[in-house]
Amino acid sequence: MTVDSAWICGIGMVTPVGDCTAQTATSVRAGISRYQESSIYNKRFEPMTLALLPEDALPPLNEELGNLPKLTSRQARMLRLAHNALLEAVEVLPEEQRLPLFLAGPETMAGRPLAITDTFISLLATQSGADLDRVKSRLFPTGRAGGMQALQAALSYLTTGEHDYVLVGGVDSYLDLYLLGTLDMEDRVLANGVMDGFAPGEGAGFLLLCSDKAREARQDKPTVKIHNPGIAAEAGHRYSKETYTGDGLANAITTALQAVDNQPVRTILSSINGENMGAKEWGVAYTRNVSAIDPGFRFEHPADCFGDTGAAAMPILAGLAAMKSEAKRS
Repeated sequence: MTVDSAWICGIGMVTPVGDCTAQTATSVRAGISRYQESSIYNKRFEPMTLALLPEDALPPLNEELGNLPKLTSRQARMLRLAHNALLEAVEVLPEEQRLPLFLAGPETMAGRPLAITDTFISLLATQSGADLDRVKSRLFPTGRAGGMQALQAALSYLTTGEHDYVLVGGVDSYLDLYLLGTLDMEDRVLANGVMDGFAPGEGAGFLLLCSDKAREARQDKPTVKIHNPGIAAEAGHRYSKETYTGDGLANAITTALQAVDNQPVRTILSSINGENMGAKEWGVAYTRNVSAIDPGFRFEHPADCFGDTGAAAMPILAGLAAMKSEAKRS
């Protein structure tokens, strides 16, 4: 049995513009932005522009986790970010369903402690109280790409036909002084005088996926399907000495377009965050795939509202796309 798609039957997200899916989607549609000058200063003594959730919008850290010696402040914040988003996504899950979680997390910088560890999913189960299958769950600590990898693995998990539900998610936060300092050394953090930077953000997103069989058994009958992603590598990336050719994103989009059956794409939600490199990369990919995209397509980049959400980008953007599609059907 081959499964290259699944129904989205539950969505959960927490972002700087909303503490739930509906509020985030409404804020993005309204163009509300959470960009703010922070109390963290860059190397030019200018305040960094960040997009963060207010402290009181996050649940407290579970008491069992508060005294763990190796839990970093960034990991603790990600647990709190993911808490409500995960629970929102599984609200519609039938009872007595133990879920595996395929989770994307931030990548680790060279020479630094792990940004996220293999125990994170177990810690998240403790934090949220969700009944996660910790043995079958998998972590993808590869940043923004991790969301696509998690989705691909989750769809593969459904291929046996023995399982009807799976949870895909991502969580990230740039609120880490060493990380922000490193990005600042590269002039990548938005601030007064920085013309090619982005607003570091944070957030969590989760998608509850179900099989065709599970969909038929549900009363709500989900209407939006998500397909296998296109995944490719770019040899000439930002930190490589190789020449940038644009093959990575272009090939990934070409692969993803195989699922639309020659129907022109009319809306694109992108993780572009305002940096020139991402815009140039999109330009190359678009040029190579222009025949499959409607000339009047709509191009949306919600990072304008809630900043760069890193490893949480894919489930958040997919959730926003599903909400938009469902709204058009109603």
